[in-house]
Amino acid sequence: MDSSATTTSVETPNGVSSVRRVVDTTKEPSATVTASNGHGGGEKRTFAIKKYRHVTAVHSESKPSTLSHDAKAPPSFLGFRNLMVIVLVVGNLRLVIENMQKYGNLICLTCHDFRRQDVILGFLLYILVPCHLFIAYSFEWYAAKQARISRAQSVKKGGSTSPTEDQQAKFESTWKSIRMAHLFNTTLALAVNSWVVYFHIFHPLIGTITELHIIIVYMKVVSYALTNRDLRHAYLHPVKGELAILPELYSRCPYPQNITMGNITYFWWAPTLVYQPVYPRSDNIRWIFVLKRLGEVVCLSVFIWFCSAQYAAPVLWNSLDKIDHLDIVSIIERLLKLSTISLIVWLAGFFAVFQSGLNALAEIMRFGDRAFYDDWWNSAGLGDYWRLWNKPVYQFMKRHIFSPLIGRGWSMNNASVAVFFVSAVLHELLVGIPTKNIIGVAFVGMLVQIPLIWVTRVFEKMKGPNGRLIGNCIFWVSFTILGQPFAALIYFYAWQAKYGSVAKRMALNQAPPVS
Repeated sequence: MDSSATTTSVETPNGVSSVRRVVDTTKEPSATVTASNGHGGGEKRTFAIKKYRHVTAVHSESKPSTLSHDAKAPPSFLGFRNLMVIVLVVGNLRLVIENMQKYGNLICLTCHDFRRQDVILGFLLYILVPCHLFIAYSFEWYAAKQARISRAQSVKKGGSTSPTEDQQAKFESTWKSIRMAHLFNTTLALAVNSWVVYFHIFHPLIGTITELHIIIVYMKVVSYALTNRDLRHAYLHPVKGELAILPELYSRCPYPQNITMGNITYFWWAPTLVYQPVYPRSDNIRWIFVLKRLGEVVCLSVFIWFCSAQYAAPVLWNSLDKIDHLDIVSIIERLLKLSTISLIVWLAGFFAVFQSGLNALAEIMRFGDRAFYDDWWNSAGLGDYWRLWNKPVYQFMKRHIFSPLIGRGWSMNNASVAVFFVSAVLHELLVGIPTKNIIGVAFVGMLVQIPLIWVTRVFEKMKGPNGRLIGNCIFWVSFTILGQPFAALIYFYAWQAKYGSVAKRMALNQAPPVS
């Protein structure tokens, strides 16, 4: 048994006593004292002394409350996060059950409106759209061939520290021809496919997937052309030092060695919109990881379909009469009711695409950089959100629109307006073409982001946590109430006004009375 002992002399009324304190370290702390009375001829008394348990200094230093702003370290809100998730799930589950009791089961596996023509055209466009990417490859292959000839001629002449006027004029002339070819190719692809979707594919889901595909290929072609333009210029004038400013990663596949069918095919499938001759690659493919991510995509897709059919659809249907009569109070009530389920559907869609889908594709392609998003939910303003939530699009816009405009002398505000204008056009195409309603709501919605970004930028620059807190609240209010639900109501009403029940009612109201 481990123990320790100390001996202390203490004064007592009868003299000096020797006190021996024995502490057993294997048990709960206690004290045993042996006292020897100096006048008692060595008489000893042994007694137990309890440890002083009621005199501990609980308040030993100044401390702020945990939630106070002057706390030394911010607390963790993991428990509150779990609570919010539980409340969100339980609250929406109650609303879904309430809807099932009110409307019955609205889930029907065979009740779809996929016309055979829609499926066939969507499949054909999915096959034909990538052909425009390979047409762009043929243009770049020709340009690379001409660049090799020009480079060989320049080497024979001894080269130069900078391009001569003739060389620069020849380069610009070649680039104008290549640019016109790329412009015609991309414009033709976007115009023809959008025309087919608008006039010949009736189902909005098939139309949206098809239109999204052509927009992705369109952006890839643009990036492919602009990147190779700069690489070609650096290749033709290496003595000038332009090769030195290229990323070191590109040295693994320098221009024009990157102009190959395999390279463009990899870029076609790579989960990025920005072309590079070389990407960081993973060592192998984890097929179990791929199956898990694909399973998440399937489960979340079923969840989105269930929530949309059982909950969102009745809310949208019940909103038609309110919008038709411009009942503002009822429209706001519908908007608030729709905001919850639209947020759930959007979050599930975000996770299915950016976390599960793109990670599965990246794993198959061994694509190393998988930062498809950052913590956008902590955005202190709208500017942070647009930079963080969809990084593939943000990287494309910054690299091919924003940065070149800044290099040309544009101010940051004007360059930002140009970026949002391009984004607004693409959003209108993505939403308006499949729904057969190019009414400008998506376009205006994107442009409205600009003043909101300027407003929330003030809070982003404020010192302390209050500014970011206010900016984050503005972001969530604009996102959950003024953004997704409002657009859903408007486009659903526009669709029904053109093809559905509202259109039939309008036709009946305009029909001449029967005499």
